[in-house]
Amino acid sequence: MGRDPPVVTLAPAPPGTDRPDTPETPTGGGRLARAAAVPLVLLTMTALAGVVLGRVYADPLLTWLMAGAAAGSVLVSVATRRLPSWLVAPLSVAGLAGWTLLSLRLAAAHAALPGGLAEVAADAAGNAIPRLLTAMIPVEPTPDTVLLPVVAAWLAGLTAAEVALRTGRVLLGYLPPALLYAGALYVVGPNADPAIGPTVAFAAVAAVGLAVPSHRDTPAGGDPVAGLPPAVRAAVRLRLAAASAAGVAVVVAVAALLAPVVAARVGDRPVDPRRYVEPPRVESLDENPLIRISGWALNPDQHLLDVRTEPGRTEPGGTRIRLAVLSDYDGVTWRVGATYRNAGRILPAAEPAPGATTDPVRQEITVAELTGRLLPAVPTPREVTGARVAYDPATGTLIRPEGLAPGLRYTVASVRERPDGNLLGTANVPAGDAVARVLRVPDGAPEQLRRLATQLAEENGAPYARAQAIEEFLAGHYRLTADAPSGHAYPNLAFFLFGPRNGGGQRGTSEQFAASFAVLGRLAGLPTRVVVGFRPRGDGPVRAADASAWPEVLFDGVGWVPFDPLPRPDEQPRPVEEDFRQTPDDPPPSEVPAPTAEPTATAPVADAGGDAGDGRGPGTPVLVGAGTGGGLLLVGALLLVLAGLRRNLTRARLERGDPAGRIAGAWRELTDALRLAGHPVGADLAAAEVADRAGRTLTEARAARTPPPAAPAPDGPASVPTADGPVSGPGALAWSPAAEQVTGRTGGHGQVGPEPSGPAVRELAGLLNQVAFAPGLATAEQADRAAALATDYAAALRAARPWWRRLLWTVHPGPLRWRR
Repeated sequence: MGRDPPVVTLAPAPPGTDRPDTPETPTGGGRLARAAAVPLVLLTMTALAGVVLGRVYADPLLTWLMAGAAAGSVLVSVATRRLPSWLVAPLSVAGLAGWTLLSLRLAAAHAALPGGLAEVAADAAGNAIPRLLTAMIPVEPTPDTVLLPVVAAWLAGLTAAEVALRTGRVLLGYLPPALLYAGALYVVGPNADPAIGPTVAFAAVAAVGLAVPSHRDTPAGGDPVAGLPPAVRAAVRLRLAAASAAGVAVVVAVAALLAPVVAARVGDRPVDPRRYVEPPRVESLDENPLIRISGWALNPDQHLLDVRTEPGRTEPGGTRIRLAVLSDYDGVTWRVGATYRNAGRILPAAEPAPGATTDPVRQEITVAELTGRLLPAVPTPREVTGARVAYDPATGTLIRPEGLAPGLRYTVASVRERPDGNLLGTANVPAGDAVARVLRVPDGAPEQLRRLATQLAEENGAPYARAQAIEEFLAGHYRLTADAPSGHAYPNLAFFLFGPRNGGGQRGTSEQFAASFAVLGRLAGLPTRVVVGFRPRGDGPVRAADASAWPEVLFDGVGWVPFDPLPRPDEQPRPVEEDFRQTPDDPPPSEVPAPTAEPTATAPVADAGGDAGDGRGPGTPVLVGAGTGGGLLLVGALLLVLAGLRRNLTRARLERGDPAGRIAGAWRELTDALRLAGHPVGADLAAAEVADRAGRTLTEARAARTPPPAAPAPDGPASVPTADGPVSGPGALAWSPAAEQVTGRTGGHGQVGPEPSGPAVRELAGLLNQVAFAPGLATAEQADRAAALATDYAAALRAARPWWRRLLWTVHPGPLRWRR
C-alpha cells in the first residue's frame, strides 16, 4: 500500500523474429486520430441536439449557435486537459460568457430588435424559459429563445468532455449529451415530425466512440494487456470477456423488458410542454376594447398614432387598421378570447380564401397616446419589426406583452385580402363545431331582437342577402352620435334598437351599431364577430375620431367579409316602427327603456324631520312640545351644524382633489340633488340616462309650480318644434332632449331659464364618461365647468321646490350618510 506497482520490462525481440502477442506500434498520426475521436464524438452528439431543436425554429441560426457552443466547450476541455482541474471552470465560464453574448447579439440583429446588448441580455435572462415554451411555432431565433439552448449546449459539452477525457469514463460522459438530446425532443413535442434521422445518427456516433480504444488506457503497444506474462494476460482477457458478456446480457435483458413498452408508445402523440406554461395575459381593457369607443368619441382630437404607408400602397380614404377581433359574447360583453403566443418577426402565414386577391401593405406606425397592449396593424400581419409581439392566429390580433409606450415605432408588413364579390351572392356560411364560437347566442336575448332577426331572415333567404338586410336596416333607422352611453349588453342593445327617439333611444356610437349587427346576424344564422380599429383618412396622425367598430361575417370559400352598418351622412333615419312588425304581445317601444319616474305635482321626500304636507316648519311639533327656549336653541344649533357639514361636503367635492375627482364630486352633487327631490337614480343607469332623468325631473318640477298653457284651438293641436320634428297634441308637454333645448331658451311653460337644463346636464354626463373611459385627460377647466353645471342644476331644482322644502333641502342630513 502506497508503493508504485511493479514495472514489467519487455526485452526487445531479436531481429527476424516475430512476437505474436505484441501488435505493431501505431504511428503519431494514428495516436492523434485516436485521441481526437472521443472529443469529436462528444461534439457531434451535443450538436445533434441543436439539429433536433432547430426543427421548430424559423431558420437554422439556433442550430449553428448550439453547434458553436458544443465545439467551444469541448475544445476548452481538450486545451486545458494538462492543466489542474480547478482552472477548467473559470476558463470555461469565460468562454461561455463570450459565446453567449455573441449569440445574443447575432440573434438580436437577425430579428431586428432594438436596444443595446445589455438591455437585450437582461431581458433574455429574465424571460428565457417562459418565452421559449410559449413561443409560436415556428419559433423566431431571438435572444430570449436562443439563450437557454446555447447555455445548455455549452454546459453539456463541457461536462461530457471533462468526464470522458479527464477520467477516461467515456460511457458516463455520454450522459450530458443524451440528456440534452432528450430535452430537445421534449421541447419539440408534437410540433415536428419524428426525429428518426438525427436519432439514428446520435446512436451511431455514440457506438463509434465506444468502439475506439481510449488513448489513456492504451499505451505504446495498443493492446491493454501487452507486456504481461502469458498467464496474467489470459486471466485478464477472461475477465474482460466475462464482463463484456455480462454487459451484453444486461443490455439484452433491458431491451427485452423495455421493447414492448417503447413499441406501444411509438404511435402516441408526444406531450407538448407548452400546455403547462401560461401564455401572456392581457388586461380587461385589452380583452374588451369595444368599451373604449365611447371614450374616444368624447375626445375626438386625442392623438393616438402616426401612420406612414409605403409609397404606392395608399388607398383613397385611407387604409382600415385593426386593433382587435372580438369573437366571444356572453350577453353582457364582447371579448377577444385570444390565446397569445410569443412570436418572432415572421408570423405564421395562412392560405388566402379561394378567389381572393391579395395586396401587400407595409406601414410604419408610431404610438402616441394609445395605451394598453393591443398593437394596431392592417389585417393580416405577416411580419413585425421593431417590437416584440405575441400573436393569436385564430383572430389575427397582436399584442406587445410589455405594453405600449409613447414613441414606440414598429413596422408591419401585412397581406390585405379582397374577397371576390361575384361569389358573395351565392356563398353559404359554415356550420358545426369549427365555427360554434362565432355562432353562439347567449341565453337571455330579448324577444324583440329575436323577432327582428327572424323578420329580416324571412325576407332574405341567402346568407349574404340577410347580412345586407341587417346592414341596411341599421343604417336606415338609427343615428350616429358621439355622446351616446357606452354599453353593448342585451338591455343596451334593446334600448338602442327599440327605445323612443325622444328618450335617448335609436342612437348610438359605432359600438352599438357593430354589436347589434353581430347579435342580429347570429340570431339569423350568420357567423359574426366584431372588430375594433381605426379608419384614418390617410397617412399622418390617427386621432380618436378615427376609432370605429365594424362587424364581419364568415362565408364559405370567401372568408371574413366586413360590413358597414353606420348611417349615411346625407340620409335622415326612418322610425323603426315603420319597418319592424310589432306583435300584439310586444310592448310599445316607449316602454322598453329603463323605467322612469312618473310626473307628480309634489315629490315625496324621505325625511323624518317633520310633516311634509302641513305647510309648517319641520321642527314645529318639537318646539311646541318642548315649550322652552333651550329646545329652540338646541334645534337651531343642530340645523346650523347640519348646514355647515353640508357646505363643507359640497366644497370638498367641487374644490379639492384632482380634476377627475372634482368631476366625480360634481356628479355626486347632481345625484344627491335628485335624491333630495324625491327622484333617486339606480346604480344600473348609465350617465346619459341619469342626465335624461335629471332633465325630466327639473321640467316636471317647474311644470308643477306653473299653470298649464292654454288649451289648443279646436282646429288644430298644439305643437312644439323639435329637432326630430313637431311634437303635437297632449304629448307636446312631454319631455324630450330636443324639446328641453327649446323650452330652456324660450322660457317654456311660462318660465325663462338662464340656461337649457337638458344639454347642460348631458354635458356633465359627458365629462363623467370622459373620466371613466379616458382617465388622466381631465383638465382643471373641465372640473370648474362640471362644478358650475352641478351647482346651477341643484340650485334650479331647489328653486322649483316649495319654500319649506327649500329650507329642508339645505339641512337634510341625507347626503352626509348616503353611500357615495
